[in-house]
Amino acid sequence: MGQGKEVKTRSEPQLEIQERGEIFFFYRPKVDKEEAHSPDDVQRLYVVLRPESGERSVEEKQDPHYAKEGLKRTDASPTASGKEGGHGSVEVNIQEEPLLRFIVMGRKSLPDPSKRSQPYWGFVDMVTTKIDDVKSGLGGEEYDTSTRGHRHKYPARAAGEGVYRILRHSPGKRMHTHLVYRLELPPEDKGNEPQESLNIERQASFILQIKNPEQAAGSSSQFRGLENKRKATFPAHLQGQFGHKRFIPADPPDLLNYEGCELLLISASDDIEEELGLELETECESDPSSSDLVETFGEGAGTRALFQGSWT
Repeated sequence: MGQGKEVKTRSEPQLEIQERGEIFFFYRPKVDKEEAHSPDDVQRLYVVLRPESGERSVEEKQDPHYAKEGLKRTDASPTASGKEGGHGSVEVNIQEEPLLRFIVMGRKSLPDPSKRSQPYWGFVDMVTTKIDDVKSGLGGEEYDTSTRGHRHKYPARAAGEGVYRILRHSPGKRMHTHLVYRLELPPEDKGNEPQESLNIERQASFILQIKNPEQAAGSSSQFRGLENKRKATFPAHLQGQFGHKRFIPADPPDLLNYEGCELLLISASDDIEEELGLELETECESDPSSSDLVETFGEGAGTRALFQGSWT
């Protein structure tokens, strides 16, 4: 499928494309539930971003040899930059190798398009260039607990595949960033019950904000956020962009390349062209045989919701 293409339908000089790529949606049934038949059966919603081009072909990401708890692993790479204020970073050419961001949404859905001012919290759980890492994150496992005995966590299910853009939008004095996407799968002539229940629209635009890991949530905040040991540790040049602000735009998108990065999605529109004068086009017309999700991650994640638009 690839990253698709965009077409500007009106002059919008304040709109700049920062990043292009593919977007994949997955949901996981609750523990010990082999299948999900409604949102009540869903444990987690995941979003995977795979950037493929943008303002810069080379992006900076967290050194994979540093754990997200901030503890240096014993096999840390001697080539990591180790910039002041961070725990090491490496460069990735997104046009030559995969860069995958595994995002966990705090709620079991995307923001409701009808509630434009309600933010949804999420965080970057994993950033990797190894496809097997994401496959492992989507997989199932069995484990034992002292209180509930043997438990079974079933694999995640694929729920959507499409193209996305991260946009810099400066309609006035205050710049903000958008995450916009358009689905290719499931096909439009199939059902969409899981997608509708999880607010995975055919297309959508969200205001995308990044939380300052050095700012406390505050007593009035509705987001408790991650524990300190799991919060992102940005290099000094990225952390410095926050100043004393609690949230900033995702500019540059490299901010999303650090595990523990906390973000807010705020619904802006379910019609990208009407809102921003930009049409997203996928490269294939809903052909399951051309699914990059299946080609990349295999069918370990159930695909009935992806191809048929029905719960599984």
